[in-house]
Amino acid sequence: MAAPSAATRRKLQRKFRLRGFTLKVDALEEAAAFLERFPEAEDDALDLLLDELDKEPLQSSILDRDAVRRVVALLVEAEEAVDAASPAVASARSALRVVDAFLVPRFHYDPIKKVFYEHTGRLPIHGEAGDKASLYRDRYQVLLQRLSRDKYFSKPAFDTVVTEDGSCEITSIQSLIGCTGRRWIMGVISQLEERQFYLEDLTGAVPIDLSNAKITSGFFVENTVIVAEGELLSNGIFQVNTCGFPPLEDREASLSLLMGLDFFGGGVIPTEETLRLSPLEKKAVNDMFVILSDVWLDNPETMEKLAIVLDGYDSVEVVPSLFVLMGNFCSRPCNLAFNSFEELRLQFGKLGEIIAARSRLKEHSRFLFVPGPDDAGPSKALPRCALPKYLIEELQKHIPNAIFVSNPCRVKFYTQEIVFFRQDLLYRMRRSCLIPPTTEETNDPFEHLVATITHQSHLCPLPLTVQPIIWNYDHCLRLYPTPHTIVLADKSEQKAFKYTGITCFNPGSFANDSTFAAYRPCTKEVELSALEG
Repeated sequence: MAAPSAATRRKLQRKFRLRGFTLKVDALEEAAAFLERFPEAEDDALDLLLDELDKEPLQSSILDRDAVRRVVALLVEAEEAVDAASPAVASARSALRVVDAFLVPRFHYDPIKKVFYEHTGRLPIHGEAGDKASLYRDRYQVLLQRLSRDKYFSKPAFDTVVTEDGSCEITSIQSLIGCTGRRWIMGVISQLEERQFYLEDLTGAVPIDLSNAKITSGFFVENTVIVAEGELLSNGIFQVNTCGFPPLEDREASLSLLMGLDFFGGGVIPTEETLRLSPLEKKAVNDMFVILSDVWLDNPETMEKLAIVLDGYDSVEVVPSLFVLMGNFCSRPCNLAFNSFEELRLQFGKLGEIIAARSRLKEHSRFLFVPGPDDAGPSKALPRCALPKYLIEELQKHIPNAIFVSNPCRVKFYTQEIVFFRQDLLYRMRRSCLIPPTTEETNDPFEHLVATITHQSHLCPLPLTVQPIIWNYDHCLRLYPTPHTIVLADKSEQKAFKYTGITCFNPGSFANDSTFAAYRPCTKEVELSALEG
């Protein structure tokens, strides 16, 4: 057996030490050999090994080869038993799970105990005044607890002299009074008085001057949480020198602290199941998702183009496993002036006929429908519920297994988490900007948008006056921990951008530009496509 690398040794020793174990040399080699069996899921395998060791009645915290080998033998035996069972049936069942936004669990953060706890009880759609305050408080606390673990902003354990590139401890706004010199504060940008912006945290608010501020990438709009460096002037205004969004946290680091809480929805996948699903996800090279936005059913030209796309995919060797059709499904807004609902219902039925005519797609592909901002529904507030039953009944006669979900919605493919969101966000973010975005790192608006939503851990950090949100369901738009992929369907130009390991793309507007996208989940590759002509 080859000796483990220095990096593997360090990782094993660190992880075992965190659980209170000390490894002898032969035990370390045994653990390293176990990890080699799972090259695609080393961290999950290690966590599983440690969990099982915790259950063992050990004589000492100093582990030898026999103690580790005993647990490894049990795990290997369990894995072989799972493989002997029908893996094809199991993988088909657990490969694709769709999560409606209204079914996503809600969590609150306890800053005293430093833990998240799940909300119990019902969540009314029509909230009270306190629910609106909770919306902002919960958003802020999610970002503050994330920031508190960042090496530059975490409070030193001991009062040591801070080096120039060292800790930048956050000062609460209430504590600014009487302070002199450079300070770091974190808060929500709010306009408490006309033309005067404030930075507000849980302790108070301070007027800010952003006129000479040096900023990072992103759209700085009212409601966003920022970290600002500057000083309090004698007139009581905080002069901002530099400001940016709270730094991102690695997805794995977030998950390790959440102790199996189901933030994404769809149920927590046990470590043993993750260990089994990860290799299956990598092997799913034939799986492909096709995403189209602005599928106008009342526009003959759009329907002709859709038929061409479906014909193309129906003739390939392996058909796509999922088609995601996103709104708007009508060229005109379905508002109070709209009086063609019966006609739209029939057009959905015609779409069902078009899909059913492609027998391979009907049999082997799934179809997911996500409403757009101007589609029929009870209100414009986010999250939007699925399309009304009246409209889709004719389509369901042809495609009984079609899935109709909320906007946004979430899809779990094996262990991969994907968020779908249909909203014309880019235009509205640019309109609501308080400061022109910096061009130092990029001048691409889509890249600024991606930086904003990922750092804010929220799909739509616009003011509620610009985009209303159901107060008690704001958590459905949260991006914490960060998902693997975010689909931001927008009527603007199609784009794809990988940001800090997160795949983000806009499939474009199919009705306007004939553009759409194909996504391969096993490699997280995006193919931006368009029909010619």
